[in-house]
Amino acid sequence: MDPIYRALIVCTNHTDYPTKSHKTGLWLSEATHFYDELSGRNLPYDIASPTGGTVPIDEKSIDRRDTINEKWYHDPTFRTKLENSLLVDDVNPANYQIIYFTGGHGTMWDFPNNLVLQMLTRQIYEKGGMVAAVCHGVSALLNVTLSDGSLLIDNRQVTGFSNMEEKLVRLDEEVPFLLEDALRQKNALYSKSLIPFLPYIEVDERLVTGQNPLSARKVGRKVLEEMYEK
Repeated sequence: MDPIYRALIVCTNHTDYPTKSHKTGLWLSEATHFYDELSGRNLPYDIASPTGGTVPIDEKSIDRRDTINEKWYHDPTFRTKLENSLLVDDVNPANYQIIYFTGGHGTMWDFPNNLVLQMLTRQIYEKGGMVAAVCHGVSALLNVTLSDGSLLIDNRQVTGFSNMEEKLVRLDEEVPFLLEDALRQKNALYSKSLIPFLPYIEVDERLVTGQNPLSARKVGRKVLEEMYEK
């Protein structure tokens, strides 16, 4: 019988750009497509965020042609967890074997310097759990240090939203930093798809990262493969 793992899905609470009038927030498919993979295994999960409560959704990500978005956004349990996310300060890392950071531009403001997120990531990772992130959610990993003082992503294969993709969506002047540059500065072994916006993931032992929204399902699939084939 397969072991039962529990996943912590972390989302942003940040909504404002410096100059743009439209709001950011969670890029919805990065939560729904990842969870759609987990749901096939009936994995229990919780949704958490830096300030708890309602997770804002980036309006540009609510695509009604996306059947997986429609399925989970209208699922009462999933929707309730999104609208009543746990405060990360109240989360016990001992309860989780998987931590997954969703993206959306908002994460660039409230993930990188959150000490609680860094602690949760370190503790889940060091007890043999999986750390996963997609798109801008990879920013949560920039400052995670392990117990020996080394950076989690130092000399590790990772990906994340690329400079080119940021320019193509015309938000490179809005974000506080460019994720690709920041990952390289932290000595991560950054790579990306040759063509922007195509699914692309990197796997380095128990660290799984995806480049962009279309990578979320592949991240979920790979996390399950790694967990159940250990």
